Amino acid sequence: MDKVLRRLTVLGSAISGAGLLGQTCLYNVEGGHRAVIYDYMRGVLPDIQGEGTHFRIPLLQRPVIMDVRSRPRNVHASTPSKDLQTVNITLRVLFRPEPEKLPQIYTQIGVNYDDVVLPSYTYELLRAVVAQFDASELISQREIVSQRINELLAKRAEESHLLLDDVSLTHLTFGKEFTHAVELKQVAQQEAERAR
Repeated sequence: MDKVLRRLTVLGSAISGAGLLGQTCLYNVEGGHRAVIYDYMRGVLPDIQGEGTHFRIPLLQRPVIMDVRSRPRNVHASTPSKDLQTVNITLRVLFRPEPEKLPQIYTQIGVNYDDVVLPSYTYELLRAVVAQFDASELISQREIVSQRINELLAKRAEESHLLLDDVSLTHLTFGKEFTHAVELKQVAQQEAERAR
């Protein structure tokens, strides 16, 4: 009886050890994600692991799971126009990383690439483009403004290996003084028409 218990204990320990080893050797990559392998001896490996279950060397390799699905990012900016009116603008950017460039993105920027790259690029380009138009042009030529921002942002995002699926101006307002002046002008025009 004692022999049987020892054998069961050894067998149970062996099965537990094999299960634990199997658990540390395998990792899963969910749909819409990719894995970059960081090897503690060689650094970031150039291979990208797709969806599914994969093998790694325990204690020597660490998988870094990265999202490759399109995600939205809203960037808010308050910037002066050409005629020095304060413009509050919100830009919605739908982006995703280039899956084949994930090792470079991880090495150069890190996992939180969207927090590092997009806000700085977008804010800088919003200020530059809005400064080329006066307040009335921003309203009347909104599509041109949006197109110019899209072109410039796509070039900058390409440098960081990001793909832009959509860029759109979602919110455009002006300072209180300008809004009040526009309202007064409309009231004056309406009163002039009534006086005729």
